[in-house]
Amino acid sequence: MPLQGPTLARRQVGRQLRILRRAAGKTERDVEEANIASRVKLWRIETGKVGIKVGDVRGLCWLYGADVETTEALTALAVTSISSLGFWEDHQDSPTWSSLYLGLESIADEIRAYRHELVPDLLQTPDYFQAVRTALKPDESESDLRDRVKAHQERQDGIFTRESSLRLIVIIGAGVFARPVGGSDVMADQVSRLRELDRLDCIDVRVLPWEAGSHPAMSAGSFSIMDFQDDDDPSVAHIETLTGSRYLEKPGEVGEYRRVFRQLYDKTVSIGAYQV
Repeated sequence: MPLQGPTLARRQVGRQLRILRRAAGKTERDVEEANIASRVKLWRIETGKVGIKVGDVRGLCWLYGADVETTEALTALAVTSISSLGFWEDHQDSPTWSSLYLGLESIADEIRAYRHELVPDLLQTPDYFQAVRTALKPDESESDLRDRVKAHQERQDGIFTRESSLRLIVIIGAGVFARPVGGSDVMADQVSRLRELDRLDCIDVRVLPWEAGSHPAMSAGSFSIMDFQDDDDPSVAHIETLTGSRYLEKPGEVGEYRRVFRQLYDKTVSIGAYQV
């Protein structure tokens, strides 16, 4: 049976620690001889069977030569891995977000996303992404902005060129197309990009038109649902806020978001058929 509690955090911490150990050329015996964890305990940690204490994370990161940012990100995840509730994480700029959300995104089999204010991240053109970033972070330096744009492009490249294709189904509110983010030319290029991506077998871009009227997500805000091939990785609903985001793993909660998404989808039209 799938594990209960914040399973995603446990499994992601375990995956990252296993990657770090192998990259450092360390064996299970090395960990045991360093008096950090027995071989059995390490196996349980790396497979996400148990939560991991902060002290153990720091000890393993030290043994593996992990940098400070990686250590702090995994430490933050370790705290959530021993909680019994769904959990919050910090804003996208935090290392925790990179470690968890991007890690989950990279192994997801299917993502369903609803966005009512912006084009979803994975489908944004560089110019659109830059315009959004500038609006959200007006004081950001030019060099930091360039780094963010580059990282965003690398994120997209990694998803769309990976060995096992990600199935992506997105619903975009009509209001997104009424707001020319970055100006009319940037928006026109973004719409063209959406139509181009929609022609791919693995991507379905839908628009929720004004004519749809009232709908079940009017008070829900933006959200995503991630599904995974591994039966031990439970589906998760990811909810975005201004300062962070929340992950829900309980089947009943995820099921409610599935219901809303399904009802929204029935009201949508293809981006190819939508007149912008």
